[in-house]
Amino acid sequence: MAKAKLAFVCADCGASFSKWQGQCAECKAWNTLTEFKEASGSKSRSVSFNGYSGQLSQSVQLLSDVDLSDQPRFSSGMEEFDRVLGGGIVKGSVILVGGHPGAGKSTLLLQTMCVLAEQRSALYVTGEESLQQVALRANRLRLPVQKLKMLSETNVEAICQVAQELKPDIMVVDSIQVMHVPDVESAPGSVSQVREAAAWLTRFAKQTGSAVFIVGHVTKDGSLAGPKVLEHMIDCSIMLESSGDTRFRTLRGIKNRFGAVNELGVFAMLDSGLREVKNPSSIFLNRASQPAPGSLVTIIWEGTRPLLVEIQALVDESPFGNPRRVAVGQDSNRLAMLLAVLNRHGGVFTGDQDVFLNVVGGVRISETGADLAVLLAILSSLRDRALPQDLVVFGELGLSGELRPVPSGQERVQEAIKHGFKRIILPAANKPKKVSDDVQLWSLESLQQVLEVIADL
Repeated sequence: MAKAKLAFVCADCGASFSKWQGQCAECKAWNTLTEFKEASGSKSRSVSFNGYSGQLSQSVQLLSDVDLSDQPRFSSGMEEFDRVLGGGIVKGSVILVGGHPGAGKSTLLLQTMCVLAEQRSALYVTGEESLQQVALRANRLRLPVQKLKMLSETNVEAICQVAQELKPDIMVVDSIQVMHVPDVESAPGSVSQVREAAAWLTRFAKQTGSAVFIVGHVTKDGSLAGPKVLEHMIDCSIMLESSGDTRFRTLRGIKNRFGAVNELGVFAMLDSGLREVKNPSSIFLNRASQPAPGSLVTIIWEGTRPLLVEIQALVDESPFGNPRRVAVGQDSNRLAMLLAVLNRHGGVFTGDQDVFLNVVGGVRISETGADLAVLLAILSSLRDRALPQDLVVFGELGLSGELRPVPSGQERVQEAIKHGFKRIILPAANKPKKVSDDVQLWSLESLQQVLEVIADL
């Protein structure tokens, strides 16, 4: 038997090295190299690995002559799921679904597979649960179970052999951490096994046209377990996120070759399983009946749609010499930068105050359109003065105090008006051409102008 070749793979960036070293030479991360044993190749493989992309022919074609008619999308049965996937499931795609334990990954995929099995050939491969356990969950959720094919197996080669015979349109592998390839001499869940098993499933999907969903676990810091190269192999990576004190789940696209990244889908976990939330803004705007200082609504852009969220701030005197800056759902470094802009160009000093910021509903803001709302919420708490509840604010702040435009300003304004907001502060460059007469707009160019308007409200 040929000797297995050793390599050391960085878990952060996927770089490979011939020997172990404390620091990765590519991404400069420490203690991230893990031993990886490549398959020995001594056993015959029943699935051909030629033509990785699914085309065994090596003829050259013009890009304009490539036929797209045989790669249609088909719906998953859930609009929110289709939105995150870029409009539906693409034939031959490999989709990695990650999330914390209990987030609902298996529930979401089991619901999807039971619905799709009514019209298409579907195969659900379970490696962590027995067939009886999966059946119990399906019956509890009252799902149609008559046509869904099930397989309890952890050997990837055996899975591919069965799938070659059944030729399913869609297949779920739950989960990649328990799958193993016999040629690899390491335990399931190791870097070697995860990498080789993912390669097998990816090649199978590309050559047969079956859409493959792979369930992946996450580490303590929330990143997908296994080597980073796993994310490079697949076509789409989505994360199902949840907080321990809410029944809502957010499905976010991290990587998508067939659609927009950072697309957001919202679900509610009920006794009957995951249900779509058609209007996500409504669940994040469950505000108090009376106006409160430090609370303000902004409009962020998630993927291809606007989303209204509430920003809450609390400013209090610091009992220590080093004031705290705590942000939940927002980058702490950006919060510190915005406080410096408020001091320099707004004349408001917070150097002796503790500042706490929270984005209601567990949403994480990754764009700059919430800058102005963050500062105004902080100012409202500092002065103990509530802002009007029908006021919505958005805009990016520059280091020189200017109010900069944000993408899709027109759509944000329309979303705010649809939810009943009558007063809107926005950058001058985002001013819409026409709004109804009962809506009051302030299109401003600087932080100083914003503070003047707020003083008169």
